[in-house]
Amino acid sequence: MHDAGKIIAGLGVFAGIVTAPVWYNLARGELDRPLELQRPAGAAACIEPAALMRIQHMELLDGWRDAVVRGGDRVYVASDGQRHQMSLTGTCLRCHAEPANFCNRCHDHAGVEPYCWDCHQQPKGR
Repeated sequence: MHDAGKIIAGLGVFAGIVTAPVWYNLARGELDRPLELQRPAGAAACIEPAALMRIQHMELLDGWRDAVVRGGDRVYVASDGQRHQMSLTGTCLRCHAEPANFCNRCHDHAGVEPYCWDCHQQPKGR
């Protein structure tokens, strides 16, 4: 037990390194600042409620991909009963055509890199 001081110091350094991103963002105020997004012009509502789209839009798009490519299904029935074409460019990008004001801001804020354009051709301005 003669190394207790070294072990405690090592654990302190480890805890500091592991939690550094949290402390950094807390000091900058990033954790408390909500992201303000510009809503698409002329769009009454999204295909699903905004709260669901904020959290699960990637799962929705992955499900669409699987349904279209693997199952041949091209129609999505939303929770409100409306039918929509399962198409990133034909459905989503009709309203979210300005990436700088919507898609890119959210993805940058979340620190994620969308892989939509690995398969889809990027529209102009993206």
